[in-house]
Amino acid sequence: MDDDAAPRPDEPESPRPGEPDRPGTPSAALPHGALPHEFDHRHADVSGGWLRAAAFGAMDGLVTNTSLLAGVGGAGLAANEIVLSGIAGLAAGAFSMALGEYASVSTANQQIDAEVRVERRAQARHPISEQTELVGTFVDMGMTEATARTAAQEVHRDAEQAVTIHLTHELGVDPTEKPSPLVAGASSFLMFAIGAIIPLIPYLLGFESLVAGLAVGCVGLLLVGATTSHLTSQPRVRGALRQLLFGLVAVGATYLVGLLVGVGVPA
Repeated sequence: MDDDAAPRPDEPESPRPGEPDRPGTPSAALPHGALPHEFDHRHADVSGGWLRAAAFGAMDGLVTNTSLLAGVGGAGLAANEIVLSGIAGLAAGAFSMALGEYASVSTANQQIDAEVRVERRAQARHPISEQTELVGTFVDMGMTEATARTAAQEVHRDAEQAVTIHLTHELGVDPTEKPSPLVAGASSFLMFAIGAIIPLIPYLLGFESLVAGLAVGCVGLLLVGATTSHLTSQPRVRGALRQLLFGLVAVGATYLVGLLVGVGVPA
């Protein structure tokens, strides 16, 4: 038996793929405060379609209804009229956002399905050319030509796998990980409604004050901005202040419009 083929007693055996690092392996010697690989290397789910729709829905609901309250408040409407306007804005905006998000994601998925059909047809008609194309892609990624040819041949042993790999590298989409239109639409509806109800909270609690409603709306903008930044691993303070700034621009502009219209329109 070749002595070089067996692991030496003083050399720890490397873990098999998929196994966590075991004590005694070089990768197990972690710096102070570091987490093991299986906990430290995790990715968020970015393919389900809910995060973008939820974040956009919450921000849109907050900005839309806080601005709406500012506009009708600036026009001099009574408290009950402001609440009615806010609830109408909540309902209209939530349904509009949900239906728009559902249609948008459905259309994107249909486009991906169309590209899958195009790729399947191309591989059926020109299998050698498609495999050669994949070799070039792998070479561009840094593989040697020999390794790239071997990898491309292995990929093309499975027709569906070949379609997925080609679309992933050519278009940057994975046809097996399409977002759900229902999840996106429902997330958008729910989060828009939650965002839109926030500036109405003082009115619903009996505090008929436009200033209170706008203040609560601004706090909501800070929280949504910070939460979204946290979910995307961005600085929370910067995200919160940025969202507040955008919201204040919209609120201020809408308030001025309401003020001007309220003065110019006879009672």
